[in-house]
Amino acid sequence: MELYIRNLPQGATDRQIEQFFKPILARLNIDVFDCQKPRNRPYARITVTDPALGQKFLEVHGQTKPGREGFRTVKQKLYHHGAPVNCSKSYNEPDDFLLKSLVRKKNEKILAERRRQPHLPKTSKQRRQRIFNCARIAVGSLDYTGNDLVLVDHYQAQRQGTLSFCRRSLLVELAANHTHPVTQIEVPYHSIEAFLIGKSTHPYITLSLAEAPRFFLQTPPPEDDFVQQLEQLGFLPRKAQQTSPQRRRTTAIDAHHQGLVASCLSYSFGVNPQDVQLIFALKSLPGFPDIVQWHVGFATDFPFATQMTQLNTALSATRYQAFSFEVKFQLQRLAQNGYLPPYKVLQLMQAMKRAFAHADGLALAVALRKIYTQIPYAGPGTEASELTSNALLELLVDNYHQILRENEYSKDLSRQYEHIASIHKAMVTPAGIYLSGPEPEVKNRVLRQYSAFSSHFLQVTFSDEDGTPVQYDRSSSLEDIYYERFKRVLGGNISICGRPYEFLGFSHSSLRAQTCWFMAPFTWNGELRYARGVIKDLGDFSAIRSPAKCAARIGQAFSQAFSSVDLPKGAFCRLPEVERYDASGIHRVFSDGVGTCSQLVLEKIWAAYAQTKAWKPTICQIRYAGAKGMISLDSRLQGEVLCLRPSMIKFEATSTQIEICGAGFKQLPFYLNRQLIKILEDLGVEEGSFMDLQDEAVDQLRITSSNPVNAGYYLQRNLVGKSARLPWLIRKLFYLGMIFSDDDFLRDTHELAILIQLRELKYRSRIFVERGLTLYGIMDETDFLEEGQIYCTVQNEKGGLVLTGRVVITRCPALHPGDVQYVDAVDVPQASPLRSVHNCVVFSSKGGRDLPSQLSGGDLDGDLYNIIYDDTLMPTKTTVPADYPIIQAIDIGREVTRADMTDFFVQFMENDQLGRLSTLHQTLADQKEQGVFDPDCILLAEMCSTAVDFSKTGIPVDLKKMPKSSNVKPDFQAPGPRVLIENSLRLEEMEIQDDDDDDDNVPEETVPVTRYYESQKVLGKLYRAIDESDFFTAIQRQSRVALQPQSLSLAERVWEYVREKTALMQYQHYLDFARDVKEAYEDNMTSTMLEYSSHPIHFVSEVEVFAGALIGKNGAQTKRQRETSTSMKDKHDRDIAYTVQCILQGEEQDVSRVEALERSIACLDVAVHEPRTIKRFGRLVSFTWVAAAVCLKEVEKFMGA
Repeated sequence: MELYIRNLPQGATDRQIEQFFKPILARLNIDVFDCQKPRNRPYARITVTDPALGQKFLEVHGQTKPGREGFRTVKQKLYHHGAPVNCSKSYNEPDDFLLKSLVRKKNEKILAERRRQPHLPKTSKQRRQRIFNCARIAVGSLDYTGNDLVLVDHYQAQRQGTLSFCRRSLLVELAANHTHPVTQIEVPYHSIEAFLIGKSTHPYITLSLAEAPRFFLQTPPPEDDFVQQLEQLGFLPRKAQQTSPQRRRTTAIDAHHQGLVASCLSYSFGVNPQDVQLIFALKSLPGFPDIVQWHVGFATDFPFATQMTQLNTALSATRYQAFSFEVKFQLQRLAQNGYLPPYKVLQLMQAMKRAFAHADGLALAVALRKIYTQIPYAGPGTEASELTSNALLELLVDNYHQILRENEYSKDLSRQYEHIASIHKAMVTPAGIYLSGPEPEVKNRVLRQYSAFSSHFLQVTFSDEDGTPVQYDRSSSLEDIYYERFKRVLGGNISICGRPYEFLGFSHSSLRAQTCWFMAPFTWNGELRYARGVIKDLGDFSAIRSPAKCAARIGQAFSQAFSSVDLPKGAFCRLPEVERYDASGIHRVFSDGVGTCSQLVLEKIWAAYAQTKAWKPTICQIRYAGAKGMISLDSRLQGEVLCLRPSMIKFEATSTQIEICGAGFKQLPFYLNRQLIKILEDLGVEEGSFMDLQDEAVDQLRITSSNPVNAGYYLQRNLVGKSARLPWLIRKLFYLGMIFSDDDFLRDTHELAILIQLRELKYRSRIFVERGLTLYGIMDETDFLEEGQIYCTVQNEKGGLVLTGRVVITRCPALHPGDVQYVDAVDVPQASPLRSVHNCVVFSSKGGRDLPSQLSGGDLDGDLYNIIYDDTLMPTKTTVPADYPIIQAIDIGREVTRADMTDFFVQFMENDQLGRLSTLHQTLADQKEQGVFDPDCILLAEMCSTAVDFSKTGIPVDLKKMPKSSNVKPDFQAPGPRVLIENSLRLEEMEIQDDDDDDDNVPEETVPVTRYYESQKVLGKLYRAIDESDFFTAIQRQSRVALQPQSLSLAERVWEYVREKTALMQYQHYLDFARDVKEAYEDNMTSTMLEYSSHPIHFVSEVEVFAGALIGKNGAQTKRQRETSTSMKDKHDRDIAYTVQCILQGEEQDVSRVEALERSIACLDVAVHEPRTIKRFGRLVSFTWVAAAVCLKEVEKFMGA
């Protein structure tokens, strides 16, 4: 039943009204209910699950007649702050899914109560004050005056306000005054590095942060109008009850604070003396940061802006010209990212000028990069002497000499690999610009052409303070962030060491990642080269009148390419399109994005493409001059021939190099996902088919922990630790009578690999289908295939496969029920040219409409297609595919300028709603009776198609068309428990949203509460079939069951074995070499831990780097985490490969087996007996197992010889 409550204070919140009614409803045995009160409205709706109890409430507190007369007849009148509260039955029926979510919540509470140990009484929660007054705010950096810790405040304001300690963050609200509106500062607890509080004689809270807070300005509520009066009476439907955002996201407290907000990350708040102990007592609350009672004084210095100006002037001055740009970049990064105050960086520069007069620039830059991991935070536990310029210089000198010793085997990746460039990076957030890098990046056409000037190119990412994209927030306006902050950076320049970097362009994939390229001018062939000159040399874009399309065409030159091949000018030829009009008169192109090439061209590609050493692809995804798309081998072509079609040529350019972006090396595995499962369910596939596949996948994960041999093979299949020979090492240890799980790090690596796969199953329904393929698509150039036929050919290590028979074909993302179709897979004659291609699906060129366009609007310029030949996944029906009208790109009627493209970049960041629309489609498909066939889902599928094309058309999706939905979602969309990687891997216990939390003083979070109900569709059943906590606990229990108390660690036992087998081997002369190898490896490890974190200050764990996967925060990995994991794994694999090469070949490239064994023994000795602890990172241990694997392999060879 839904109850309608009137005459409430407009400013009251959901939680306040909920707390008011909680004891009243509890007296009637209503312990679970939902309260929704629109902002700045005088009414609320309360939903209860039991209509009888709701009626009982109305009998006691409800009124049957309107107005004062009706209130007089109420048996027990309710008053809120002295004002009468009117209660009645709502005209609206309660939302069915909201009721289900309340039932789920009630069941969760009952289950939690049952799990409570019977002999333990339910403890009453201690009520704590969480909201405190504050009267002063100061912002600056922590430093020392003598040995005393002080806040050097560069900003202070005497503004009254409150500190609200919420469950996940501190919310500071500064009261309005004659110059400023109400200002809110949101500080997530995870960003607090140190929380210091003085005594009552010095009542100040000091926070040292790892990232800038988020700032908001409150906007006044809208005035009452006739619509509001109708809403109060309940005559308007729910969709009219939408309010404009009540606050505006901004970049700082005020203009003065703006100049230091990014680099000054220490905040101080003055509180009442009597509140000091009350605040200190909050440290015991779950999820709350640790609080240390410590006196922090105040000090003043030159204004921060003056210090930064002096530093920037010095970085571009001639007196420091001996320092390379790479060195200066790291110095600016020290101050700009808030590691050190600018004056200390200046002092360090002056000392460096004397100490490094003739230094190697690259070694000095690497030494400076190391210092980030060594600088301690000012605060308790750090001595003032550790942060003096002399101490910093000493660190730097030690680093530098170490780098020089390692120089023979610790080289820049860009010097080892031709397709890699070292690129500096910047992260633009609402508060500031943070520098990072240089990091290895696969070259694109621009970087390849100007490879000698890679430091003049800057990769710039726009994100929130924590490194994630700025998220849509319905309670806050983000216009200032997008159209003031981000647009101003894109339209201006980023100054680094005197170089002005300006916007250059972006690729299609980087646009979705909110990343673009900037560049600084440089001298090229005797003339100064600016961004506009670089663009001009790429090709002729003058005829393109759409900013989005122009940016996409220029972006072809920024697509990563692993290699390039030169072709003679006469090799290129044009092929005609295969096109026709269908029965409705719609123009169809069957050859959209695909061309052909000769055998000789492919052989050139094979010779240049390193990955083709094992596999020889016959189809490749390319960029050539102004063209892009797929090319396939046509065995009928003679000589060097590259044939492209008009649909592939996007602009005119003169380059004659083929750039390889991808190729069909082998078949890719096929995995189901939630969207496809829902479509297949609604097309008649039995739910048992999905359950069986998931059960099989879970059983496979369970088997991996049954014994070390299975664990090794599991890691091998998933390419975990392959470069470190980890799968082999685990099996080898087992054969030697040792169990890998005796070591915490190896056990965590294995468990992390299992947990990531389990989370992919539970939170993404990513289920492997053995009888399924994922392949690039091309067109039948021989005209053999009939309409509705495909030729699907695969070659792998097991041999060849040609599919025949009726199969299902689709393409991801699939949202429309017509995105899944049946086709006939056929073989072709032995003499057909199609016999020359493999690892692809060939589509027919006949019929009324090309098949790729029927599958989520696909084409043949590099799209991947999924083929299913599993009998259990065959639908009982299919439906007509979607046929959306082609959206013409915006035409501005003139040549596109840089400002047009940056405006589009900002517009795309703000309006890219594809993820939001896809999630809503998933929600409604579960809630609607017709599933994906429901008109709302069909509409959302079309809106998603528009959102996908937004990057090329410049036309955003119209969100006004978006179907309305409540804040109630199916349970499979609920977040999972956080994974904590501390001393061991563990899952954080999920906090059940408990209405019995009697602490009225918990301030309300800004994020609205989402309720979840138990979905009765197959996705809900798949989700609930996996109990993540129970599974992971069982895995951990199983891996520890065989553990026996040992006097020696596993690493020490390996060392004992090695010394026993090589007792007479002399290796001590390699110990210094081994120390340098270990230090170089661990420096690379800490560098990777920093580079691949979401924020320049934080770092990922060693076990994540070693396993090659970032763990998802609250469930499966995000798309960005998956992409980052791949890049991180590639880098770490290269680092390990180089480390192994150093051990085996040494400094003199000595391949002697005996010498290799001696070096490996020395490395294992150092790894086991000389542990190294690095400040901030702790003790790193993975080198032990890299050295152990190499050493055991060499011992095996030695014993065999």
